[in-house]
Amino acid sequence: MIDLAYALGQGGGAGQGGGGFSAFIPLILMFVIFYFLLIRPQQKKSKDHREMIKNLRKGDRIITGGGIHGRITGMGETTLTVEIADKVRVKVNRGNISTLAQPTSQAQTQKSDTGKTG
Repeated sequence: MIDLAYALGQGGGAGQGGGGFSAFIPLILMFVIFYFLLIRPQQKKSKDHREMIKNLRKGDRIITGGGIHGRITGMGETTLTVEIADKVRVKVNRGNISTLAQPTSQAQTQKSDTGKTG
């Protein structure tokens, strides 16, 4: 009786001989899904942020990571001087700039539009 159970147990394992690479297919599929849903969009967002920081100009309206709105009045290698109110200027690290609220060209266009009457 024990010999019969032992013989049946070995016979079931013989059908699983070709499963070497097929065991890694689900892992490969999960990595591909994570790459396209998580890693690639994050890399694109990071690249766009670096490009935005590189292209900042005097007069641009910005928003810092802390939520402070201001206008760039001076630029250094690693810092920006931001005017947050009349005659109130603070120095901010370039990496702390969150978004570009309004580029210089749009700000100048709005000034010229608001100066016109009638």
